[in-house]
Amino acid sequence: MLFSELYSAYYNTVAAVLRAAVKKPLDAKKLRGIIERHAFGESGLVIEPALTGEKWQLLRPDGSTPIKHVPTMPLTTLQKRWLKAIYADPRIRLFTDEVPELSDVEPLFTPEDFYVYDRYADGDPYEDENYIRHFRLVLAALKERFPLQISAVSARGSVSRRVFMPDYLEDSEKDDKFRVIGAGYQYGGTINLGRIISCEPYTEKIRESRVKKRRAETGTVVFELRDERNALERALLHFAHFRKEVERQEENIYRVTVSYDRDDETEMVIRILSFGPMVKVISPASFVDLIKDRLMRQKSCGQ
Repeated sequence: MLFSELYSAYYNTVAAVLRAAVKKPLDAKKLRGIIERHAFGESGLVIEPALTGEKWQLLRPDGSTPIKHVPTMPLTTLQKRWLKAIYADPRIRLFTDEVPELSDVEPLFTPEDFYVYDRYADGDPYEDENYIRHFRLVLAALKERFPLQISAVSARGSVSRRVFMPDYLEDSEKDDKFRVIGAGYQYGGTINLGRIISCEPYTEKIRESRVKKRRAETGTVVFELRDERNALERALLHFAHFRKEVERQEENIYRVTVSYDRDDETEMVIRILSFGPMVKVISPASFVDLIKDRLMRQKSCGQ
């Protein structure tokens, strides 16, 4: 693991204990309180006796510590290289302008090290200043629960203006786009952030009776998975954020049921097709037709 056990709950808890003990000796009550705030519920059974019994020679019997300086936890070279690689992702600017240079290390990997074969090429403009502003305003509205007045371009090129109460943000891996989902004063549903022209806080009071609540339509797809070339593990990772059930049918054959938002149906088709001959869609018939149609269109492009 890149971020090792040095950054686990135990180490952070002991560091907190030592920071307090450097200033003033700790009695049993204060020691126990620090452990309860920073560690797991059962951690006190290990940490407290290890410190008070001097198994870990960090506290004296009177609650003081022989350590004279507050403990620090600097990053390792490997961790800094990993962070530098993550900071190279243009999407990091959506969340912060404070990106450390980490000039003393090379990134652990670069975008050129990856070839993404099933992602659309017209992703969102993550480095555009207006896009960044709109994203941060939507994020603030989600956290602080205030409505937005949004103007956006539709897929047909027309401009719509709406008052919108964000419920959550959604990242489409295949489309390389962010979408905001919520309830609308005039319109509900989904807005692609890349289509937003203007976005401002809405200061007037909204009557709840006029807000259209979004009703998510849920679909379910059932497919058989043949566990070859580690297909089962890859599928469980690929569909980790979906509600699903996996049932073993016979050796190396599994029946997988996945529930998804119908707004993401095209993405679900692409995800399943990425497993090639390891997957056979069983139901519903409408989803089987989507798979067939997609394969026919792919075949026609190769002719």
